[in-house]
Amino acid sequence: MTAASRSRGLAVMLVAAGLAAMTLRAATRELEQGGPKRPRITGVAAFAAKVSSIDEARVFYSTVLGLEQAFTIKNPVGGPDLTAFKINDRQYVYVGQYLIETNDSRLLFVGFETDDARALAKYLDAKGIRVPTTLMPDAEGNLSFIVKDPEDNAVQFIQFQSRSVHGRNRGKFISQRRLSDHALHVGYRIRDPEALDRFYKDLLGYRLIWKGGSRDDRFDWISMAVPDGNQWIEYMVNTGTPTPRQLGVLNHLALGTLDIDGVHKQVVDRGYADKAVPAIGRDGRWLMHLYDKNFTRTEFMVRKPVKEPCCSPITDVIR
Repeated sequence: MTAASRSRGLAVMLVAAGLAAMTLRAATRELEQGGPKRPRITGVAAFAAKVSSIDEARVFYSTVLGLEQAFTIKNPVGGPDLTAFKINDRQYVYVGQYLIETNDSRLLFVGFETDDARALAKYLDAKGIRVPTTLMPDAEGNLSFIVKDPEDNAVQFIQFQSRSVHGRNRGKFISQRRLSDHALHVGYRIRDPEALDRFYKDLLGYRLIWKGGSRDDRFDWISMAVPDGNQWIEYMVNTGTPTPRQLGVLNHLALGTLDIDGVHKQVVDRGYADKAVPAIGRDGRWLMHLYDKNFTRTEFMVRKPVKEPCCSPITDVIR
């Protein structure tokens, strides 16, 4: 071995030793600080539901709501591919045509955006949550994974990538007919708010912004904002046995608007046949409810309350 070879070999060994020392120091810091830190969770990314007909779904989500059909994705919870209707570059409605049994829940999953999916998976794994052992780009090229909440609902966390299907279509499929350009929250039926709090609040850092109910002495609806943004998940508390229509009310997407009367006029003009009437909700906000053919609800909401809410104060940050 020449002197030059020995010098190069020594340099490689020193670099490797330095990298090992850095890794050890990082691991030591994690242990000293109680394990991996949670990365940012910044907002609502997806609402996915089963439908019995893509054509009927297209009438509702595209013709009535004005969301353009964009592309298909592989179903992250298994089953046929999902059709994407685009709210904006970071928020999507996905529907899958495989509702067979009329009594099935329509909900497939809800999704939230993170700025570091691998770090979030590592964090959740350290907390005892089952996550993929290795996180590789998904079928669309994003970094994403599904976990189950304490009641077995599927929750997706996604880090969008610039070269993914979503990234390559940035700025495309954004209809000028949209009745809203952003989702405020997603919600689904739960039974035990304390169990969900252990997941969303204690583990992931979501924060309470309002809770209320159909009566002043009960909390049927609990809004928990993402830790690093101003959108939220709404617990829809129901301990009974809801019908498919009732489940459609509970499992829902909420779109934001500043003009609820304008939205009402547009949906009527676009042929929405069911009754859709703006009204002030128990949270003091203007609301209006629409339903697809399989009963899944889309709520339109003016975020800023116009009257005092029932049941508890709203701590929402209006932006």
